[in-house]
Amino acid sequence: MSQRSGLPIGVFDSGVGGLTVLRELRRQLPAESTVYLGDEARMPYGPRPAAEVLEFTRQAMRWFASRGCKLVVIACNTATSAALEAVRDESAVPIIGVVRPGAAAALAASARRAIGVLATVGTVRSGAYVRAVRDLDPFADVVQRACPKLVPLVEAGRAGTPEALAAVREYVGPLLSEGGVVTPVVDTLLLGCTHYPLLREEFAAVAGPAVRVVDSATTTALAVREVLASHRLLAGEGRPTHEVCATGPVARFRDVARTIFGEDLPEVSGVALAGP
Repeated sequence: MSQRSGLPIGVFDSGVGGLTVLRELRRQLPAESTVYLGDEARMPYGPRPAAEVLEFTRQAMRWFASRGCKLVVIACNTATSAALEAVRDESAVPIIGVVRPGAAAALAASARRAIGVLATVGTVRSGAYVRAVRDLDPFADVVQRACPKLVPLVEAGRAGTPEALAAVREYVGPLLSEGGVVTPVVDTLLLGCTHYPLLREEFAAVAGPAVRVVDSATTTALAVREVLASHRLLAGEGRPTHEVCATGPVARFRDVARTIFGEDLPEVSGVALAGP
């Protein structure tokens, strides 16, 4: 166990959105080394068939295994929804997804147990968030809405623009006003895609002060801490290392990340994911 504690945590996403989870992991677990993989070459995952997302995720998990990671976080909600159960059964290391931590965060924030989920087409189609919320609280009311315009807007660096605000209003408006006797209909918005926290200002502006806006980054990092602690795998003393890899053009990945986070990433390495 002690020999494995110094191994890195892997973080996987379809693009740059998972950097929101990576940032929270590094904040909560500053002694841990990390390896991030963004499958930018095949982003977005949301519109793809579930079987295709499963195969991409399997390829990524084999890549992380080759890097000797002690735990992997699937920071992509679509991949978590389509592939977590299968790849967890196939993996020799723990794998954590972002759906259940996100559901827990939404329930903790909601006073009326009235939750609106905003996610990709694939995540909404899977019903993963509805199941996760109701597994934790069978009496919760959950509605969901697919938001296909948002990931391309974030990846294009257009967060904070009137175009982004209009897209968020298009998706959030019906969740607040349709099908209920109380306004707003939901009291909590769960951002069910790791790209969406990068539009948090737009969500807050449209939702208003009566609606909480939550995502899974903080609770996912807490779940990672708990798993590592329970298996005595928390890193000890030493200088952590951090690596960022992308399957698409490295320069573009760095430019998008710089636009989103306002800071340069460490060196980004280009990699290719192989099939079976």
